[in-house]
Amino acid sequence: MRLSVKPSLFAELRRRNVFRAAAFYLAAAWLLAQVVTQILPVFDAPSWLLRWVIAALAVGFPFWIAFSWFYEWTPEGLKRESDVEPRESIARLSGRKLDFAIIGVLAVAVVLLLTDRFVLRHGVNVRGDTATPAQSIAVLPFVDMSQSKDQEYFSDGLSEELLDLLAKIPQLKVIARTSSFSFKGKDADVATIARALNVATVLEGSVRKSGNTLRVTAQLIRTADSTHLWSDTYDRELTDVFKVQDEIAGAVVTALKLKLLPGGDNAHRTANIEAYNQFLLGKKFYERTNFEDWRRAEAAFRKALELEPDYAAAWAGLAKVQTYLSDFGTGADMVAAAKREALASADKAIALAPDLTDGYEARSFLRTTVVYDWQGARADLDRIGALDPNSSFVPRRRAALLAGFGNLPEAIAEIRKAIELDPLSGSAWATLGMYQMASLDHGAARETLRHALELNPASSFTAAYSGLNELLDGHPEAALAVFKRGDDIWSLLGTALVEHTLGNEKQAQAALDTMKRTYADGSAYQIAEVYAWRGDADRTFEWLERARVQHDGGMFLLNVDPILKPLRGDPRFVALRRELALPAE
Repeated sequence: MRLSVKPSLFAELRRRNVFRAAAFYLAAAWLLAQVVTQILPVFDAPSWLLRWVIAALAVGFPFWIAFSWFYEWTPEGLKRESDVEPRESIARLSGRKLDFAIIGVLAVAVVLLLTDRFVLRHGVNVRGDTATPAQSIAVLPFVDMSQSKDQEYFSDGLSEELLDLLAKIPQLKVIARTSSFSFKGKDADVATIARALNVATVLEGSVRKSGNTLRVTAQLIRTADSTHLWSDTYDRELTDVFKVQDEIAGAVVTALKLKLLPGGDNAHRTANIEAYNQFLLGKKFYERTNFEDWRRAEAAFRKALELEPDYAAAWAGLAKVQTYLSDFGTGADMVAAAKREALASADKAIALAPDLTDGYEARSFLRTTVVYDWQGARADLDRIGALDPNSSFVPRRRAALLAGFGNLPEAIAEIRKAIELDPLSGSAWATLGMYQMASLDHGAARETLRHALELNPASSFTAAYSGLNELLDGHPEAALAVFKRGDDIWSLLGTALVEHTLGNEKQAQAALDTMKRTYADGSAYQIAEVYAWRGDADRTFEWLERARVQHDGGMFLLNVDPILKPLRGDPRFVALRRELALPAE
């Protein structure tokens, strides 16, 4: 007679595959959590949803263990373990299948984890964004809380001053103004802003100005969980506005555990509050892209200089707006005189404040597009980079220099650096699209320029680049539709090019005649492009020479302009490049 020995609990758990079932559940739960963690942000799901998923998985674990104890798979299907005869049990076979399932799930989980660690976090996504730097910040425009709501320019100016102070910290990545201010007036939460700008922290606040009394409220928010790292309120007399800026910037730096560089940049500052107000108004109008607002900006900067003749920042602002207005002069002599005056204003700003980047920005742009002083432009950019490590202007202008010298791959790499610092800058994306177009990568250029137009639908420059890309890619009708989104010279340029392509010479000639009648002094380069597209080399070089004499900024595109590519072997083209000190390809 054989004695029946009751198996131990451990042995029974093992026989019924409970341990394997537990391992499979934990592996599958870990894999599911990894997938959910990466997918939820794509759909803007709230952070609490992930916590609920994890909680549900934890609650389900004991039920799964109980299920694996009481039930067994058999050839006839799922049965209670107590109803299965020993000879019918396939627990051992089921255990082997569970082993393979566990290995498979763990393999997928490990691959996903490594992909997240070494590809997604350290790689580059389709927009060119890298992993979020821990020490990064976006300064949002402070909200005007004044009763009359007429101090928006003042609150914007305060935000910009804070941005400028923080941008001088080399360890801190600071998003450029164009991108930070793109959220102005929009109902966007911190998580949305963080994804768009790729930053770990956001500085926001409000300004309430009443007479000579100023109240500034500021708060620093961690974007990962929308928690407040720091907040404070400052009540000051208006004459203490710069002290308030320093205090807020210092508090942010302390909260981020960084060390502020010694010294400070006081060139934006003046004891004359009315001059400062006029300077802020000038900056507000300058940011817009139409002739009338540029005129308003010029008047405001000049008013600031009447009140404070040695106000370096106002001289720099004046130089920038004079550069844009110079192309609207009547007659070649007036255009040339306006550009010389802009250069003199930039030199004045630098002489008054050698540590102010604004003057170098204005002068480097003029040296590139007007004076053709390539070495001087490089020196100015190096100086800006030393003063402001977060300047998106530097890689943008370096990209322009590289493109002007025909180095398109390096130019594209530089403009991508600018986009990383200013990810919502429509003009930076448009420049990238132009370089991609010049590289004959029309598909990439199309997507880039489409994104640039989404960021800034009113940009005539972007519409012109987009239209030209469609035309070069063999889509004249689509090109004309995009060209017409622009205005003035750009719409006329597109009409002249496309109508000639379609064989509508009457319409093409009418557009060209209007260009010559209205814009001959400021846009000779674009007129030369029309003749080049027609294949009229003699007239092309006639207008290119006029553009050179007028110091037309478009001349810097000679080496990369796809419209002029058929002429690059012409001796006159070689001579023109030599005259401008531009190298051959």
